[in-house]
Amino acid sequence: MEVTKALAALQPLYGKDNIEIVVEDGSRVRGVVRSMKMTQALTKPSVKMERADGEIIKVPFDTITEIIDHNQTTNGDAAAAPRS
Repeated sequence: MEVTKALAALQPLYGKDNIEIVVEDGSRVRGVVRSMKMTQALTKPSVKMERADGEIIKVPFDTITEIIDHNQTTNGDAAAAPRS
């Protein structure tokens, strides 16, 4: 997912619980959006997710393929950000 699209999709979810991020290799991280870093020297733009067990997972924006907000429901299905 493009960095600007990932940032736009994640900004309204900042601090919300029950958010799931799917990355390129198929792994998933579900938890609370804790931090979004855009412009630090020598680092890739990334989001930090806190899982239910308290572990912090750092996910680079360019590896994100899908963002799912399990808090919102539309006709019984979870709403998801479109894949790019």
